[in-house]
Amino acid sequence: MADRSAFDITKRWPAKNPDILQLYSFPTPNGVKVSIMLEETGLAYEAHTIKIGEDETWTPEFLSLNPNGKIPAIVDPDGPGGKPLGLFESGAILQYLAEKTGKFLPADPAKRIETLQWVYFQMAGLGPIFGQLGFFHKFAGKDFEDKRPRDRYVNESKRLLGVLETRLAGRDWIMGDDYTIADIATLGWVRNLIGFYDAGELVEFDKLVNVPIWLERGLARPAVQRGLDIPPRP
Repeated sequence: MADRSAFDITKRWPAKNPDILQLYSFPTPNGVKVSIMLEETGLAYEAHTIKIGEDETWTPEFLSLNPNGKIPAIVDPDGPGGKPLGLFESGAILQYLAEKTGKFLPADPAKRIETLQWVYFQMAGLGPIFGQLGFFHKFAGKDFEDKRPRDRYVNESKRLLGVLETRLAGRDWIMGDDYTIADIATLGWVRNLIGFYDAGELVEFDKLVNVPIWLERGLARPAVQRGLDIPPRP
């Protein structure tokens, strides 16, 4: 196995067991995607808490793995061909882990790309829009007198939830009977919207039928419950 010391991030956050996958993250909606996936697959891994509130993602060591300065990121000592692999972007990590384990991503080519389509829907739509709504509703943006920015993200969040509501009609999971990385990618963001962001009333979440049932079903999974608190907050 190749030398993992080539990854500078391991110098600031040394591995206790360098032969297993290393997760560098924080329990945000993007971060828990990967911890939930790791818990669901049963892969051995070691989690490192990256203190995003203390700008640890902007340290040279973290930037050496993810030049975009965002969590989560991983180092897999047993990557393709047995060579260590460093990877960032939560959607890419979900796809990589699904392909590595053969779990939560259909083997059928048509269903596979359809699943990835819904992962990209979360990555490009739900995540960025919900995050902006959180900023304008709960954080610094809430003090802006002009509420048009907030209302823009409220309306777009409602629209996106409507897309998800329609998709889930008659389905237990986004892909139907099968729980996939599309669900794993999305659960934390919907949970965050109505929980941490306290925006449920704004987006009229109570008027939805399918999304709340799906969310409750997903959050009841033991691996999801564990993954939501990994890595531990300082």
